[in-house]
Amino acid sequence: MKWLTEKKPKPITVGINGFGRIGRMVFQAICDQGLLGTLLNVVAVVDMATDADYFAYQMKFDSMHGKFKHRVGTEKSDPSLAEADTLVVNGHKIKVCAATRNPEDLPWGKLGVEYVVESTGIFTEASAARGHMKAGCKKVVISAPGKGDLKTIVMGVNHIEYDSKAHDVVSNASCTTNCLAPVVHVLMKEGVGIEKGLMTTIHSYTATQKCVDGPSKKDWRGGRAAAYNIIPSSTGAAKAVGEVIPAVKGKLTGMSFRVPTADVSVVDLTFVAAKDTSIEEIDSLLKKASKTYLRGILGVTEEELVSSDFIHESRSSVYDSLATCQNNLKGEKRMFKVVSWYDNEWGYSNRVVDLLKFMASKA
Repeated sequence: MKWLTEKKPKPITVGINGFGRIGRMVFQAICDQGLLGTLLNVVAVVDMATDADYFAYQMKFDSMHGKFKHRVGTEKSDPSLAEADTLVVNGHKIKVCAATRNPEDLPWGKLGVEYVVESTGIFTEASAARGHMKAGCKKVVISAPGKGDLKTIVMGVNHIEYDSKAHDVVSNASCTTNCLAPVVHVLMKEGVGIEKGLMTTIHSYTATQKCVDGPSKKDWRGGRAAAYNIIPSSTGAAKAVGEVIPAVKGKLTGMSFRVPTADVSVVDLTFVAAKDTSIEEIDSLLKKASKTYLRGILGVTEEELVSSDFIHESRSSVYDSLATCQNNLKGEKRMFKVVSWYDNEWGYSNRVVDLLKFMASKA
């Protein structure tokens, strides 16, 4: 990506609030990119559990992404402690802190944390996220769609709009928005345009769903067993694209189907183009973007692949060239379907890391 060479980011000190699926994946991406203790100096992680040995176990073994590729151990900061409170990864020490109901109570100031990755899924309101700043940090990156007075960034699409002086709380949007937005960005940037469109994401189940049928007052279908059902659900991902690409605001909407796979999802965008075009032109434009201004963000596959082939895919969106189709009658040339794959855990987590690096380059 071009922004990586524009200005060398300065080292920043990072804390991760919420060490669940995304929190751990963000940390692993930082390690895999060789940034731990250098550019992104992670000094603390926060979760309900405070046993560093358990955190180390969770890092070492992952059912979906395999074994951790780095040296990991634990130690006690005080010999009198009942359990280890420090993770040691590649010789780098990370304090394990207890979660709180109020981010203001976290020890960011004491630990010298400048940037917080808010990955609990709880403090997504800008006002709540700013509690981290009252605790002593300078910037907050929410690893989920945010609400309120904040800036939503999709790397490769609208990251240049980030203003280090104006934006203290930033949302990395959702994994689905990160898949859809690059495709829409190409269509708009290259003049194909979108008159209107419907998006469906066929999405792997997540930790918020039920293993077996259980109570769910807000979403009755969402209370059904995740690994046994295809479950229709709502998503704001399509509408959220309008927040990062204002030219399509109000033109896109969509829904989700939660399906019985543990990772990797796929976006189906069916749209009416703003001008006459063709499968060949759309295909060519997306391939060109994947090699130029969206390299590292948008990928392309021309093989007969299935979801498991995209496990641990680091790009946000991989356009399936073989799946593009159309429904144009009587000489029309405007209705098309484009399909793009994404690892909703790993690809998204790498974008959180990219966002941190980009923000650091603007500090």
